[in-house]
Amino acid sequence: MKKLALIVVFINTVPLYTHAKNYELDSLFRVLDAVIIDNNQYMAKKEQQIADYKRMLALPNITDEQIYNISSRLVAEYKPFIADSAIVYAQHCIRLAEKISEKIWLYESKISLSLLYSLSLRFIEAQQLLQSIPMTDDMPISLKVRYYETYKQLFEYYSNKSSYFEKYKIFRDTLMQLYEPESEGYKTNYAEILVENTHYNEALNVLIKVLEQNREDTHWRAMLSYKIGDTYRRMGDYDNQKKYFAISAIADIKNAIKENMSLHALAMACYETNDIKRAYQYIHRSLNDASFSNTHLRAVEVSQVFPIIEKAYQERVQAQNRRLLILMTCIGVLMLFLSAAVAYVYAQMRKLSRARRSLFEANEKLNVLNHDLQETNHRMEEVNKNLLESNHLKEEYLGRYLDQCSDYLDKLENFRKQLDRMASTGKVDELYKMIKSKQSLENDLREFYDDFDRSFLQLFPNFVNSLNALLHENERIVPKHKELLNTELRIYALIRLGITDSTKIAHFLRYPVNTIYNYRTKVRNKASVPREDFETNVMRIGMMKEN
Repeated sequence: MKKLALIVVFINTVPLYTHAKNYELDSLFRVLDAVIIDNNQYMAKKEQQIADYKRMLALPNITDEQIYNISSRLVAEYKPFIADSAIVYAQHCIRLAEKISEKIWLYESKISLSLLYSLSLRFIEAQQLLQSIPMTDDMPISLKVRYYETYKQLFEYYSNKSSYFEKYKIFRDTLMQLYEPESEGYKTNYAEILVENTHYNEALNVLIKVLEQNREDTHWRAMLSYKIGDTYRRMGDYDNQKKYFAISAIADIKNAIKENMSLHALAMACYETNDIKRAYQYIHRSLNDASFSNTHLRAVEVSQVFPIIEKAYQERVQAQNRRLLILMTCIGVLMLFLSAAVAYVYAQMRKLSRARRSLFEANEKLNVLNHDLQETNHRMEEVNKNLLESNHLKEEYLGRYLDQCSDYLDKLENFRKQLDRMASTGKVDELYKMIKSKQSLENDLREFYDDFDRSFLQLFPNFVNSLNALLHENERIVPKHKELLNTELRIYALIRLGITDSTKIAHFLRYPVNTIYNYRTKVRNKASVPREDFETNVMRIGMMKEN
């Protein structure tokens, strides 16, 4: 009876325990997914911290010691974030230490750079840096610990590619002699030895106690959680390995740690338990982190498993698509029946819709035609106005042209009579002098231009003011006393009459063509409107009076 009771209790307890574990794991996954969504917030915090250190480096009168300390902080900040930048600052620290011959600084910087080289798969350079550091008895214990830790990590990474694991164990044993037995470093290294000897439960006891002393989400807590998860992985306990890998990943993301192993390990655990979607999500994120940090070691590790998980994810998606296709086919058949049921109503609605659309299109066409008609009428009005003005100008100037021709014929007749009198009275010298004189021509030209100015201003009385309105105030053209138009105004008067060819204008005003061109350019440069629109605006002067 007792055995039966125990069996019943066990059977009833196992589901409750399993449910509790699943609930805890689901809660952790929800936290992890939320933290991944908020990744940019943690990235911004990290970048702000780095920017603050960089601003400190730019302060005036900063000492070499301050520069070294700030640069060392930048190496520490960049190491799990962007490896290339960390390498740059580590090299800067080495140069500074060499410059002022500070050995401890030099050793510290070389150790930091060696670890970065290891992460970048530059193992030979990393080993050369460590070999260049003389290990003496007077070296501080803390520096020795860092030295042997770096050597241990170098051969830990190196052991993935060759048989260097024995060297890794030698350096770990050396560290065990340097650490205080109660220190966390001693305990974590001791746990590694227990794991190697398959004493998994003892190792877990040690590591979980250390983890309980580090409850804040720091990088150290992430590393401890990863070690615990890896121990559970060796034991084949998927639930617990996913739990601690998730705890590690949450701490890494909150600290903007891009050089991490937790998401990669968690993705593999999810893949092995057939949680393909989550596995793909986490391995994809892990690959992005490795690419961002440019940590070659992590990139190689992730790239080895990424194709496997991606293939499984694609197969899962294809299977879902096939199921979806079957479902859609069933829905399609149902839709056919539904379509047949509403076909008549739909046909009637289409008829009504076509009628409405036809009416709407007819209205639209009518509106377009009305608009086109209005535009045509407007253009016709403009053309008629231009024709009226052109006819008006032609009538005015034809009358003036005939009057002027008549005046010039009278002048020629008087000039001929004067020459005839001189010739008949024998005044040959006076006759010759009068023929050579240009005074008469100049008088005629002056009289001609005066008549042109008066005639033009009768047609366009506000021409001078309208032209000046197109110029800058300090560049306006003002004719001299008793002068109606000057040369510049006369040129643009001809342009207003439609004579835009500089050669014709030059012939009319008895000037070289270049002079006319220069006058036009000079006036355009004074324009308050765009230069290319100036003469177009001149052509419109006086058009408003017909409106």
